[in-house]
Amino acid sequence: MNILGISCFYHDSSASLISDGKVVTACQEERFTRQKHDPSIPINSINFCLNYADLEMRDLDAVVFYENPALKFHRVLANAVLNDQKHNKFNIDTLLNTVRQKLSLSDDLRKCFGRLGKSDKLNFVNHHVSHAASAFFPSPFEKSAILCVDGVGEWNTTSLGLGAYGGLTIYDTIDYPHSLGLLYSAFTSFCGFKVNSGEYKLMGLAPYGCPIYSEIIENEILTFHKDGSFSLNLDYFSFMHSENMVSQKFCSLFEGDPRTPESRITRREIDLASSIQAVTEKIIFKLLYRLYDLTKIENLVLSGGVALNCVCNGKIRSNSPFKNIWVQPASGDAGTSIGASLYYYHKIKPNRIPTKYYSSLLGPSYDNDLIEKYLIQENCVFEEIPCELKLSNLIASNICQGKVIGHFNGRMEFGPRALGCRSILGDPRNSRMQSKLNLKIKFRESFRPFAPIVLESHAQDYFNFDSVSPYMLMVAPLKEHLRIKEDLRIKEDTDDLLEKVNQLRSKLPAITHVDYSARLQTVNKHQYPRLFNILNSFLEITGCPVLINTSFNVRNEPIVCTPEEAFICFMRTDMDMLILNNFVLHKEDQKEFVNNQYWMNQYILD
Repeated sequence: MNILGISCFYHDSSASLISDGKVVTACQEERFTRQKHDPSIPINSINFCLNYADLEMRDLDAVVFYENPALKFHRVLANAVLNDQKHNKFNIDTLLNTVRQKLSLSDDLRKCFGRLGKSDKLNFVNHHVSHAASAFFPSPFEKSAILCVDGVGEWNTTSLGLGAYGGLTIYDTIDYPHSLGLLYSAFTSFCGFKVNSGEYKLMGLAPYGCPIYSEIIENEILTFHKDGSFSLNLDYFSFMHSENMVSQKFCSLFEGDPRTPESRITRREIDLASSIQAVTEKIIFKLLYRLYDLTKIENLVLSGGVALNCVCNGKIRSNSPFKNIWVQPASGDAGTSIGASLYYYHKIKPNRIPTKYYSSLLGPSYDNDLIEKYLIQENCVFEEIPCELKLSNLIASNICQGKVIGHFNGRMEFGPRALGCRSILGDPRNSRMQSKLNLKIKFRESFRPFAPIVLESHAQDYFNFDSVSPYMLMVAPLKEHLRIKEDLRIKEDTDDLLEKVNQLRSKLPAITHVDYSARLQTVNKHQYPRLFNILNSFLEITGCPVLINTSFNVRNEPIVCTPEEAFICFMRTDMDMLILNNFVLHKEDQKEFVNNQYWMNQYILD
């Protein structure tokens, strides 16, 4: 039974293919169009899924959309009616856009792929049910509590439920406009970052500050209820009737206008980031206690955009009754294409046991013949190293010399994290590596930390963490013996921000955040064999089983998908070496490109 799942029209559109309950392939549209967070109908992703499985549209048993357009229209219409006349244009535009999307989906699919067949081939699953299914069915648990938290689906913004063989049960919800996701996004916008893409920047900024605004947020903006839920004071927000997230009253509460994007980050933004992170964690832990009361199960799965808050995820075991946690790697809207199709499958076949092994390596791969043909065509200077161990040793030894490696191998990751197949690798012991990667390779804000990859068998030697984190969705503290003791939070003037970033704070300074934490990815041989070999080689050379792993892209671009995109990114940055499967390219050898201004001028920051 082949089922195509589709998510689109909001952000991070994607397509996935499920065959007999197993996730075969999935990809985000942005990787093909190169438009970050592309919301359009994922034509390229659908084509990839069908081609990968050697199927045509007529071979599909069902096409499943990640939300219910009728319910969404009901919410948009109700929102328009509730708001007064002066906001009429915004509401009318939103209504018309919603109608266009609903009408265009099936028509556009038919236009691109021919007849769908029976009219019931296109199906719809509620948004939060798609999130819940994406978290439970691929998880390692036969039964688990489910928490989904995001901005908004049709109506739901938070869902508490139970997953078990046979299906899902939603016990309780919080509905629009009372949304933790929209609350966090409001502070993201106010602090000068882009909504739906800059929330992780706010999370990364939070440890530099003090949560001095937490009490104000809790007293003025929020109301906590006895059952663990909450509601927003809507006087402080304008997202119901405007493209702006916050009202003038919000600005007055925090003593000034929103920060202009790309302008200097002030002490106010740093402390606001710290405050909203603290409040977010408090809300999540209240919800988790409520969820445990409803389910009495120690297994927990998470999905929805807020589940990508890896700082909060890392604290769940010590701040809630849940002991076993699994987070959907593509917890944002991209992952709902998987959830929608899995939910539909298990609804049709309720007695089927879910396929519990899940890999996030679900995207395109490129064989050596294709890569070699491209490199010869472009007159690149390269070397092929067929032996995996020899190649791993070469990569590790170059990293030891302070070189930065672009690593492209195997199937592309699905979700926002690069997990070794489309990654940039570096030495975490190098005290200047964080600044170098941020400013000369990623072209991004200097305060943002880098994540470590660590051999699963050695993780507890370096981090206070006794579980696994294969998808880079947990933050854990660095072990005490590796820290250099000093309070690195900004206490006086925010001009100290860059100085604090560059301060030596541990024996692994490039991956140690200002609060001595790190967002870690644990690596074993089964899931990531090439990465496992590289880490082992680095351990043999240095005695350290940890490397930097950051996504293979530059700021404002999606992660690279093709060998050509990897080569272009390599040439436009200060990376020293590029690995394309088993082919090795050194920057100094590419003389034809290094001095070619065409290559240098192609990349322009937004």
